Amino acid sequence: MQAGWRIGSIFGIPLYIDSSWFLILVLVTLANSQEYLEWGPILSWSAGLAVSLLLFGSVLLHELGHSLVAKSQGIKVNSITLFLFGGIASIDRESKTPGQAFQVAIAGPLVSLGLFFILSLTAQFLPESSLTGILANRIAGINLVLAIFNMIPGLPLDGGQVLKAAVWKATGSRFAGVRWAARAGQMIGWIAISLGLILFLAENQFGGLWIAFIGWFAIRNATSYNRITDLQEILLKITAEQTMTREFRVVDANLTLREFADEYLITPDTIPVYFAASEGRYRGLVSVDALRAIERSQWNLKTLHDVVTPLDQLITVSEKTPLVEVINTLEIQKLSRITVLSPAGAVSGVIDRGDIVRSVLTEMKVPVPETEIKRIKAEGNYPPGLPLPAIAQMTASYGKS
Repeated sequence: MQAGWRIGSIFGIPLYIDSSWFLILVLVTLANSQEYLEWGPILSWSAGLAVSLLLFGSVLLHELGHSLVAKSQGIKVNSITLFLFGGIASIDRESKTPGQAFQVAIAGPLVSLGLFFILSLTAQFLPESSLTGILANRIAGINLVLAIFNMIPGLPLDGGQVLKAAVWKATGSRFAGVRWAARAGQMIGWIAISLGLILFLAENQFGGLWIAFIGWFAIRNATSYNRITDLQEILLKITAEQTMTREFRVVDANLTLREFADEYLITPDTIPVYFAASEGRYRGLVSVDALRAIERSQWNLKTLHDVVTPLDQLITVSEKTPLVEVINTLEIQKLSRITVLSPAGAVSGVIDRGDIVRSVLTEMKVPVPETEIKRIKAEGNYPPGLPLPAIAQMTASYGKS
């Protein structure tokens, strides 16, 4: 669910304001109003508020630059959100090539640089001592700083995205690009924290705390990029064969519906999936719902042949199918589980969301209680902190790059 308040849309892109935006709005207004006291209390506070709103307007245009270039590449932009540290554009997937990734990354700083030149030129035609001229120069300077700051070569900044694209182009591996840019972002974050704490502790400058806070934010987001990349590599590496379980039972397709119900459906340890077979061949998946739709008076007359769904009508995957494809198929087709077939066309296993979580966390060497896996299997939902469908969707758009 999208956090914050929706305030409208632009070019079809929903615009949101995070609650933290109001805090920075007040702080920036307060700080800037003190610089215009000579104009009187009303104008000074109005100027401070204008600087705040124009700052976020500049941030919005910066993010819109990224978004419009992404849209030109066929990428869906879900939203633009203004928050404490500026803004962020949420997109469905990343660019397919390093060249396209570079275009999306550089678009924001180019917009900020363009605003700097436009506002600087505008200020030349305004009286130098007028409040509007002063504000034009101030916002021009802010946009220049915004462009330069965002080009620092480390994730999550735009410069980190540019570095990622460059390494991706040089190595042919998108994952290598992310890792290099994430490490650079972490290093820059630690430098910012160290510098900020020195300024605060040695020089008593409270602005140092803000620099340290920005450094912490950079480290947190760069680390998040690394974790997502780890998950993407795992989803491409693991196969259906490594994930599937044999939590199914093969029953005689010649059983009457009554015999099947009495023998398998009324026992306390009911298996969730049944396949029917006869004469050494799988006949299909037994549909319990189809069985229940048949009049009980017919249960002694009809056999499982009458209610099975043939394997060639099922949505299936092969043993060698990457887990990313398994997850996407489950989500797109809205399935609770999927059947895995051997090269010979026989049923090898089944996969549900609990099996996927177990497989992924085992690969990550993260212990997970079997009770949690059973809960996931019963509810059919991934844990909130493990957004595998979104990551799988993103990963499928560029494969093993």
